[in-house]
Amino acid sequence: MTYALPRSTPSEQGFDAQGILAFLRAMQDENLELHSFMLLRHGHVVAEGWYDPYGPDRPHSLFSLSKSFTSTAVGFAVAEGKLSVDDFVLSFFPEYITPEIKDNMSEMRVKHLLSMSTGHKNDTTGLLRAEPEGDWVKAFLTAPIEYEPGTHFLYNSGATYMLSAIVQRVTGQTLVQYLTPRLFAPLHIENATWETCPRGVNAGGWGLSIKTEDIAKFGQLYLDDGIWLGEQLLPVGWVKEATSFHVSNGDDANSDWAQGYGYQFWRCRHNVYRGDGAFGQYCVVMPEQDAVVAITSAVGNMQAVLNGIWKHILPAMLSSAKDDELAQVLAGLNIDAPTGTTQPMLATVISGKRFELEPCGAIRSVTFAFNEEKCVATVDYEAGSQCITIGHGRWVEGETTMFANVTRRVVSAGAWRDDHTYVAIVRLVETPFYYTIKCMFDDQTVLIDNRVNVGFGDREPATFKGRLA
Repeated sequence: MTYALPRSTPSEQGFDAQGILAFLRAMQDENLELHSFMLLRHGHVVAEGWYDPYGPDRPHSLFSLSKSFTSTAVGFAVAEGKLSVDDFVLSFFPEYITPEIKDNMSEMRVKHLLSMSTGHKNDTTGLLRAEPEGDWVKAFLTAPIEYEPGTHFLYNSGATYMLSAIVQRVTGQTLVQYLTPRLFAPLHIENATWETCPRGVNAGGWGLSIKTEDIAKFGQLYLDDGIWLGEQLLPVGWVKEATSFHVSNGDDANSDWAQGYGYQFWRCRHNVYRGDGAFGQYCVVMPEQDAVVAITSAVGNMQAVLNGIWKHILPAMLSSAKDDELAQVLAGLNIDAPTGTTQPMLATVISGKRFELEPCGAIRSVTFAFNEEKCVATVDYEAGSQCITIGHGRWVEGETTMFANVTRRVVSAGAWRDDHTYVAIVRLVETPFYYTIKCMFDDQTVLIDNRVNVGFGDREPATFKGRLA
């Protein structure tokens, strides 16, 4: 039976709901796209909301928030005597040792992986992904170390992967398998998925997908010093060790990325700590306020969201106020579907006709079938075709591999902006990503502009030109 966190109102838990309202309005005013928000106080959910078409039953990609779960697996393994944070990394992989690797890696310990103080000058993740045989352990062990381990902070997702590889080496199980009876099952976190490397090791530093309430449960477990429903779930002392300051990562008093780093947890201002992931996936734990904030989102400015928490939510943990108004706002959270003009005559002219695209990789052609309620876009590839249904001014559910090499759940909506321009938005609704596809038609040609909202590195739009077959 699934366990849900207890529900309450802000005022019953000594919280001024006006602070949450102010936070939500600030996010909207600053154009920060949240997908979900959950606030816990004294172990109770006092506010929760999902921006439609996102929802409580949808898992969401956590990106680097996954790291805090990897650290937790290490804590269990330490408590079970399978490893120590003082163990040398090379001791787990003797078959890789060469004179060069021994000289390079001899001083690195598990605690240096945990605290992102491995001694590398650059994040090793790119080297891992590029290893021609898919041997990410080998790529990490051969990456040159420029600093003495323990003396230099570098955010390094490859280090977290190595923690995953070590846990799998000493337990014979992937992180998901190992954490299921120890963490996921007791917290009733169901259907957790985690990306793996080519050799079957969970990525560790990224790739975990769970629901918003699962993030909140994880934060509450840490807030309660590892105790869950009266049982000491995490090893005694692990929460303090994992969330304490282990290495300096800067000296900017106004940055929550420069308050020190623990074991895959960030220290924050206001004696707060957090796990977080790219594009705004947060598990913020506030010990002095006995509170947890869980957020999924698609933001570029992650500091702005934390600033909003400190400005509006932190000082609101005082008294009663507008519970009813807050409940109404939370229930009505949504991301608007695109809207525009009525369907032009041109839609009837081009509907069902195939546009052959200029050479652009594997895509050969695209067909748009319009009616008053939807557009069905069919993309033809060398190896077959895929369809996606786009609601007119409303979100329509579907699945596709069009935007990734795996099947993704999507919601799609579109609208005519003028007599020649149709704009569709396709949201990969279990991730932060969405694509804005602008199609500019005349009766013989189409120009398609495809842009993603957030991403790593270069995000230049893809442009395709097509002509009626």
